[in-house]
Order: sequence, then structure tokens, then C-alpha cells
Amino acid sequence: MPRYFFHVTHKRRELDPEGYELPDEHAAWKEATVTAGQILQGLHGKLTPDREWRIEVVDESRNTLYVLRINAEKRT
Repeated sequence: MPRYFFHVTHKRRELDPEGYELPDEHAAWKEATVTAGQILQGLHGKLTPDREWRIEVVDESRNTLYVLRINAEKRT
């Protein structure tokens, strides 16, 4: 079964050293959306304006498959 890695960036980049074995890219996408929701909920309002939050899905060959981005912007 292929392995997928989920790297998260907010303030600093955190690389997923172990990844997850999942059946295919579709399953990796689903895992990324669920994981993103859980992480964002866990920030408890600490998402920083004018700084991007992202999760990057990478395959075993280190190819980026998906990137989910949230940009918090302060409008003046």
C-alpha cells in the first residue's frame, strides 16, 4: 500500500516523518481534509492574520499531490 505524508505549515513547517499507508490518492485527499479540520479546530482561535496555514500531501517519491491553504487576512 502506498505511503502519503502530510506536512503542515503555520509559523513554521512541520514535516510528517512517518506518513500513513493509504489505498490511493483519493484516500490521501480525504485524510488531508479531515486532518486539516482537526488541526484547525485544535488551534483554538490562534490562526494568525497575514500568515498562511497549509497542509501539503506528498507521496512516497516526495511529489506534492495536494495543497490545502487557508490565508487569514486582516482588511483595513
